[in-house]
Amino acid sequence: CSAFRSGSSNPRIEWKFQKGSSLILFYYGGELTEPYRNRVQFSPTTIRFSTVTREDTGKYICEVVGDGSQIARSEVTLIVQGETPPSPRP
Repeated sequence: CSAFRSGSSNPRIEWKFQKGSSLILFYYGGELTEPYRNRVQFSPTTIRFSTVTREDTGKYICEVVGDGSQIARSEVTLIVQGETPPSPRP
């Protein structure tokens, strides 16, 4: 997720998780929220899960709010099909 706008000195970045009709903020105010805090690596433009379960299946939404409340939005859908750790193929 990235958005660039000239003149925007300090954009606000939020990551949200949508599953069905529920929407959960999981990066807000410069911090990861629970239960993501200990299993997600964050940079201003990416998130990376160290582990996932089927409960993590859903839509991840990044919003960047700049000057004048202009919003840039990006979405990605994660589908976790199983909980067996990946292994190298022979």
